[in-house]
Amino acid sequence: MHNILKKYSLRNKLETKNCYYKGIITSILLILLLTGCSNFNSKKVKDSEKEPFISKSSFLLDTVVSIQIYDKQEQAILDGSFDIIRKYEQIFSRTDPKAEVYQLNQGTLSKIVQAFKISDELSDLLNYSMYYSDLSDGAFDISIAPLTSLWNFKESNPIRPSDETIQKVLPLVNYKYIDLDENEVSFAKDGMKIDTGAIAKGYIADRVKDYLLENGVNSAMINLGGNVLCVGDKPDGTPFNIGIQMPYADRNETIAVMQISDLSVVSSGIYERFFEIDGINYHHILNPKTGYPYESDLISVTIISPLSVDGDGLSTTAFALGLEKGMELIDSLPDTYALFITGDYQLHYSKGFKEAIKIIE
Repeated sequence: MHNILKKYSLRNKLETKNCYYKGIITSILLILLLTGCSNFNSKKVKDSEKEPFISKSSFLLDTVVSIQIYDKQEQAILDGSFDIIRKYEQIFSRTDPKAEVYQLNQGTLSKIVQAFKISDELSDLLNYSMYYSDLSDGAFDISIAPLTSLWNFKESNPIRPSDETIQKVLPLVNYKYIDLDENEVSFAKDGMKIDTGAIAKGYIADRVKDYLLENGVNSAMINLGGNVLCVGDKPDGTPFNIGIQMPYADRNETIAVMQISDLSVVSSGIYERFFEIDGINYHHILNPKTGYPYESDLISVTIISPLSVDGDGLSTTAFALGLEKGMELIDSLPDTYALFITGDYQLHYSKGFKEAIKIIE
C-alpha cells in the first residue's frame, strides 16, 4: 500500500491533471439548511423579494438530484447545471442504450485496431477509476459490472444470484485487465465491462461546480442523490450544515452535524440499499474478489474532501478496507478527512478531522 500511495499521491495526481477533478450508491447524508426555506421546486423571484435561494430538483442518475443557488439567483444558470448532469448521464450510464458506457460494454463503440475510441470525459473518469482501483489494490474495481449486473438491491424486486453464476463471471472482474491509453481503452478478456456507479456522481458534481463558478456563482449547494458538494459558504459567510443520518433510522434523525465550507461530503453505507433473505443481510457494496457484499466492521464511511470525485472513490475504498486499513489510507492523504461508523454505532474520526471540521455529535 505504501508504494501505491507514493506512486499515486492525490497531490501529484491533481497537479499533473491541472484541472478541477477532484453509485446508485445511496448516501447516508441529510442536508440541514438552516435558512428557513426547504422548497426544492424551481423558483423565479424578483430581486426585491428574493428567497434565501433558488432551487431545482429532478430525477437523474437514477436518483433525486437537487441544486440550490444562493447568491446569483438566475434561472438560466440553474437550468444549465441540469443540462450538464444530463450530458454526463448520457456518457456514463450503464443501462441507457444511447450512453457511451453502455455501448462500450456492449462492444459497439468505434474501434482503432483492438482498442475502443472513447471521449475525453470518459477517459478522465476512467483515469480516476483506475487510480482508485490501484490505490485500493482492487478493493475498488471499475471492472465490477459483470457482478453488479447480477444483483438487484431494490426492495421491490431483490435478486441474489446463485453462487454458480457468480463464480462464472468472477474471472472477468479485474481492473488490471483494462488497458487505458488516453482516448483508447481495451480489455484483455472478452465479456469484461465497467461500472462507473461508485464514482460518476462525484465527478459530475465537480463539473457542475466548475460551471457554477464560471458563471459567477460563489454560494451554492449541489446534491446528487446524497453526494453533497458545497460551493463556498452561505451568503452571510457562515458554513453549510450537513447532517449525517443515524444508520437504519428515519432520515430526519442525525448522528452528527458538520459545518462545511467549499468542500464535498460523500458517504458509502450498507443500510439504504439492502435486502434480507434467510436472515442474511445483503448490501450493495460488493467485494470484487468474492462477488458477495463486503463483510465489514463498518456501517458507513463519510469522506470530506475538496473534490467530490475523490470523496466518491475514497468512500467505497475506505469501506472496503475496513476501519483500521481505511483509516490508515485516509490519514495518508492530504486535505482529506473521514468519519467511520462501526456496527456498535461508535464514531471514529480520521487524523485532523476535528481540527479541520467543526462537528456536533
